[in-house]
Amino acid sequence: MSMELRMLLAIVLSFLLFFVYQVLFVKDVPVREQEPSRKEETAKQLIPAEDERVRILGEKPSVEEDVISKKQRPGRTITVSTRLYVAELAERGGSFKDFRLRQYNETLAPDAPMKQLIQLPGNQGFTPVVAFQGKTLEGLGHAVFEATNNADAIDATEASKDVSFTWTSRDGVTIVKTYSFIPDSYEVGLEVKVRNLALRPIEDKLSLSLRNSLKEIGASRYTFSGPAALINGELEEIKTKNIASEGSYSGRIAWVACEDQYFVSAIMPQDVSEANMRLSLTSDEILETTYVDPAGPVAPQTERTYRYKLYFGPKSLEALGRLGSELGQILDFGFFDIIAKPLLHAMNYMHRLIPSYGIAIIIITVIVKLLFWPLSNKSYKSMSQMKRLQPKMKELRAKYKDDKKMMNQELMNLYKVYKVNPLGGCLPMVFQIPVFFAFYKMLYQAIELRHAPFFLWINDLSAPDRLFDFGFKIPMMAPPYGIPVLTIIMGASMFLQQKMSPPPGDPTQAKMMMFMPIFFTFIFINFPSGLVLYWLVNNILSMAQQYYVTKKMA
Repeated sequence: MSMELRMLLAIVLSFLLFFVYQVLFVKDVPVREQEPSRKEETAKQLIPAEDERVRILGEKPSVEEDVISKKQRPGRTITVSTRLYVAELAERGGSFKDFRLRQYNETLAPDAPMKQLIQLPGNQGFTPVVAFQGKTLEGLGHAVFEATNNADAIDATEASKDVSFTWTSRDGVTIVKTYSFIPDSYEVGLEVKVRNLALRPIEDKLSLSLRNSLKEIGASRYTFSGPAALINGELEEIKTKNIASEGSYSGRIAWVACEDQYFVSAIMPQDVSEANMRLSLTSDEILETTYVDPAGPVAPQTERTYRYKLYFGPKSLEALGRLGSELGQILDFGFFDIIAKPLLHAMNYMHRLIPSYGIAIIIITVIVKLLFWPLSNKSYKSMSQMKRLQPKMKELRAKYKDDKKMMNQELMNLYKVYKVNPLGGCLPMVFQIPVFFAFYKMLYQAIELRHAPFFLWINDLSAPDRLFDFGFKIPMMAPPYGIPVLTIIMGASMFLQQKMSPPPGDPTQAKMMMFMPIFFTFIFINFPSGLVLYWLVNNILSMAQQYYVTKKMA
């Protein structure tokens, strides 16, 4: 056998031996899929299933050395104009530092500036504030964002516009705030994106805080001013003196807000759920109303989106009604809300027909008086009958002045003989009391009357009427200090109405009733002139009706 043949046979035998060995002795080892990294596993654990607000990023985690801290800069101010307001947003804080309403002025002066809803001092001069509860994101509290818009002025009077601000922390967490402005609404959309490229999760909850100066909110003895929220469908209004003891609330929160007599700023989460509201008051009288978002942690290599709606505007039925949200419940007239709101709707309807809120108040007063005409008739008939019995009642009191029991018995017999109900003059009036208080609450809180003129010296139906300005303080009178002409006329009308009514049987009560017109005049001296106008017109109509009934029965 030749050398070449031997070589070929050796090679064949070698391959055959290798093949038999593989078949008999070597087992298949399954190919192992690449296991996910520990950080990917952590991210999946921290993300709830089917959470549309979270997405996983394909970028690698960052480290501190990867993010080069930029030189601190003052930041630009961007002005956004719509049909209803002019707003200024500062890159320092990435929030509003000014918000002025076009349709409302600070005062009645011809050159008065637009009503400003955000007035904050120095380094606290922006709102709303985005933060994390545990303050784990270093530098966010004094961050200077970068606006993605190049222009310093944005016109949103014809079409909706967006303004975005971006800031990145030293360890790679990026915050993106996007505000959406609508031409004919006080509502502002706010989307906050938290992009976490750090090596650790952000486990603290995101919060959004409104900042308001208590000095600018003001206070009123008759209306509420301060923080409010809609929790579990109930309106919560917290007095500022109770913030220290009642600074935290939880439940299904539809919105949190800060309100005064006529205006409100509010935060409305897009997804209403169980959440927390926290209140705090700084040493320089800055109120912080904070909504704590219930969303879970932000894992590394993920981005979470938070969506809200903001409202900076009037407590107006029309403006709040256009929102299609539950914020309209902040316009609350208390126990008489069910009567006051229809009255407000009616007044606004009248104003569309006759552009004078003073005339609208008079027309509504007349309509309400006509609705109660039958009840009032019964009252005045009873009063007229009582007036006829006055001489006989006087004789009985003189006859039995030393025997009270007998006197009361004879008086009751007298009422029975002449079929007179001594309470007939009062009971029908009792049913009108809720309407009066509803009218009172509505006229006191209706922003429609703010700076609304009537005639001559009455140039603001939401303020007390004053003729002249004396320039010096008058006791028991709110500024300005002048002659309350309408209030004095109203007091005189009450005096004439009382003269037309039969005097009470008890002399002590009669003397007290004589002081009622004076007492009411002092009470009304600081009330809005719109409310005084309503009470004056009501008195005049009551006197006319009483005169008509008395003449008819004569």
